[in-house]
Amino acid sequence: MKITINGNTIEAKEGQTILQAALANGIYIPHLCYHEKVGAAGKCRACVVEVEGMRGLQTSCSVQLRDGMVINSVSQNVVNAQKLVIDLMLSSGTHDCLACEQNGNCELQDAAYFLGIERASVQYGEIDREFDTSSEFIYVERNKCISCGRCVAACNNTVVNQVLDFGHRGHHTEIVFDTDLPMGESSCVQCGECSQMCPVGAIVDRNAIGKGRTWELKKVETVCPYCGVGCKLELHVDERTNKIVKVKGVEDAPTNNGMLCVKGRYGFDFVGHPERLTTPLIKENGEFREASWEEAIELVATKLSGIKEQYGPDTIMALASAKVTNEENYTFQKLIRAAIGTNNIDHCARL
Repeated sequence: MKITINGNTIEAKEGQTILQAALANGIYIPHLCYHEKVGAAGKCRACVVEVEGMRGLQTSCSVQLRDGMVINSVSQNVVNAQKLVIDLMLSSGTHDCLACEQNGNCELQDAAYFLGIERASVQYGEIDREFDTSSEFIYVERNKCISCGRCVAACNNTVVNQVLDFGHRGHHTEIVFDTDLPMGESSCVQCGECSQMCPVGAIVDRNAIGKGRTWELKKVETVCPYCGVGCKLELHVDERTNKIVKVKGVEDAPTNNGMLCVKGRYGFDFVGHPERLTTPLIKENGEFREASWEEAIELVATKLSGIKEQYGPDTIMALASAKVTNEENYTFQKLIRAAIGTNNIDHCARL
């Protein structure tokens, strides 16, 4: 069907909301509580628009499209309402963008920039909330929380771990874990979905803090090697140090839809670990010595060929690793099945 947004006629699909159609056609409407995975929340009111034939302002994340609908997201009434919402959000927390990990990747910052808001015009009475550093991989700074509810919806409805919720009342409302426990003492499994869903810097990956701004890191898509599900990863790599800074799930991936387990999201430190082997080792007289790749490969090939010839291929077994790529594991199983001639191969991620 065809609709009109800000004087431009665009095509839209049946079942889409105004916001979904606008974003699909490159039209930005400020929004914070909405995410494709958690659906329409209608809480933040930042995405309001005018719709011809409908009274008042409408939340574009929740209004279903009709053919021929005429929408305005840039009228003075709309912009004034959007500015008020974003202004109040900036006023209700400590949004120190210069030092924030999400600088350059913050949806509140994007909305403020789009609307031309340089600083908050209102100052609420401050509530100095404690930082939650109790968990291994996730850092929670509630002073930056805007109570959009995306992390709560993701935890309860997307990954269904049911740990996060809102607690307390009024200006004291904040996200809580289980019965208001520190995250590290709660039933949280550290999947990091809340970190990926947070539109601001309230929930961030702890090990990535201070390791690089989002625009400084190269984004590389790959497949998680840990198990056979095939979750798609986006590695954030600092090319200056050749280190992986953090990992995010790819949102439109058909296997995982952006979701990851604790291993896929946070189990990447082995890649640059100082104790990782960098050269082959051969044991002689009970002691390891460094060897060249040529010598090591020739030794392994000779030994395997000799055992196969003398005792048969089924006397050989192989164990593949979750800490190499899927491509390397595929090559390894082809070596064992085709070159050695045995099906005695297993993989540690199955255990």
